Amino acid sequence: MRAVVKPAQYAALFLYILFLGFPLLWLISASVKSSAELNSLSVNLIPQEWHWENFSEALERQGLVRSAGNSIVVALVSTALVVLISLPAAYVLARFKGMFRTVGTGWILVSQVFPVILIILPLFLILRTVGLTDSLIGLTLVHTTYTMPFALWMLQGYVSAIPPDLEEAGAMDGAGRLVVLRRIVFPLLMPGIVATAMFSFVSSWNEFFFALVLLQSPENYTLPITLKMFVGGEGKVALGPLAAGSVLAAIPSIVFFSIMQKKLTGGLLSGAVKG
Repeated sequence: MRAVVKPAQYAALFLYILFLGFPLLWLISASVKSSAELNSLSVNLIPQEWHWENFSEALERQGLVRSAGNSIVVALVSTALVVLISLPAAYVLARFKGMFRTVGTGWILVSQVFPVILIILPLFLILRTVGLTDSLIGLTLVHTTYTMPFALWMLQGYVSAIPPDLEEAGAMDGAGRLVVLRRIVFPLLMPGIVATAMFSFVSSWNEFFFALVLLQSPENYTLPITLKMFVGGEGKVALGPLAAGSVLAAIPSIVFFSIMQKKLTGGLLSGAVKG
């Protein structure tokens, strides 16, 4: 039985990976196809002719590099703000009982109920009043505020999973609360912090609707807005450059994930040693 189950598990895992990776493979294939081949009815994964000029065209038009820089700045700053603000708040929600925890939990739940379309108009009016429309600073604050509730909920779950006995043991050994947090709680929370940072970065990197409404100047466009510009006014799409631009847009996210994955593994090992 075991000789049959294990190959079946590997086959299921291979099919699952293929299912997840096929859209990316198709995108890479489309990025090096000619416009005629993309507009034809052929469904070949391997291009008939390799058109690498799609990448140069994607880089030359619409300010793709500048928009990528804007997206990186907004995503990194909003991720840092989300982690820095959510970390102490999550600890308070998980460890302390009372009115603050009730109000905080209620705020988290209520904030996830309303769709974005209902809050975009009052949000735009507030930012216009303080002069932060068409601004990367305003967009960063919006991304931080919108991502924080779920990030706070994630971190609160990680904090709750840490036994309070570990903190009590550290206090009995004479360590102050700050020392306990820095040497016991923080290392054990590292996997949760990394997971929260990854979620926040991806949410900000892929966000489109807020940027579409709040940004008007091309020099402030983020990457999703610039990729939208590959669709012409009459609905004509430059499929090859658009696919090439999408492939290039995925590179920073992949690099960020590879870096954070190493920190996630290190955090898990650190937490195991500290525990």
